[in-house]
Amino acid sequence: MMSTLEQLAQYTTLVADTGDIQQIERLKPVDATTNPSLLLKSAFDPKYRTIIKEAREHANRLGGSEAAILANWCDLIAVGFGKKILEQIPGRVSTEVDARLSFNTQATVAKARRLIHFYQDAGISRDRVLIKIASTWEGIQAARILEQEEIQCNLTLLFSLEQAIAAAEAGAFLISPFVGRILDWHKAHHPEVSYTPENDPGVLSVKSIYHYFKYFGYNTIVMGASFRNSAEVQALAGCDRLTISPALLDELAQSNQPIKRALSPSNLPSELDKIALDESAFRWALNENTMANEKLADGIRRFTADQRTLEKTLSTTNI
Repeated sequence: MMSTLEQLAQYTTLVADTGDIQQIERLKPVDATTNPSLLLKSAFDPKYRTIIKEAREHANRLGGSEAAILANWCDLIAVGFGKKILEQIPGRVSTEVDARLSFNTQATVAKARRLIHFYQDAGISRDRVLIKIASTWEGIQAARILEQEEIQCNLTLLFSLEQAIAAAEAGAFLISPFVGRILDWHKAHHPEVSYTPENDPGVLSVKSIYHYFKYFGYNTIVMGASFRNSAEVQALAGCDRLTISPALLDELAQSNQPIKRALSPSNLPSELDKIALDESAFRWALNENTMANEKLADGIRRFTADQRTLEKTLSTTNI
């Protein structure tokens, strides 16, 4: 009998959501995603010390001010982990732009180009890397520029249909709508509600995005992310891709529960209204969506905090 994970893989491309190279080697996903929080967790594991040391040596060779060396060191750590991850998978790795640049289009573009440059210096072609960018208006416009340069992007911290549509219209290669963080918000604000996969607002959000994209023919890949339990994952079987933590991948691998395909391009709503978005309409829609507005801001703050922690630790460590 096939495991639940094997059944899921028949409908959806599976992506590992971790910076732990040994976990990726064990799980053998197609793609992998990282973020500042995951890299912070892995960066000071003794088994990855060589990556940190080599990145510092490279940053020192590049020279510049202390701030420039530290910034390059952090970028080279991310690329170092990405390179090692790519040795274990056939597909792509997602590497995130510094969240502090989330409201600066040109700075985001410059950082993305820098990351791709470091990857290419390491012998990795750009078609194996996705640059992760927060789904602010400025981030989405950065993705528009980068996609035209064949630097493909993963729009993350995405909590609303309007963010998804704006990313797709900018030509983003992939979006990562967050499931679990949406559920977290609703649980905190509506503790009286009992949530199941059928009424899970995070699951429903991804379904609405998937239906909209397929109905109107967008090519942007929908990759559900940020899962709190395996039931959420199973409820999105058939989504283009799903990025899943090692713990949940293991849980699904150990289960033989049968699942059915929940999402399919052949099973779409009979009619959907097209949503027109310019900058003003985007900002208004985000302003009116309390959950999306709060979670986007919270996500940027969290990733920024982890980036600062990484920088502080690096600047005081003796490697």
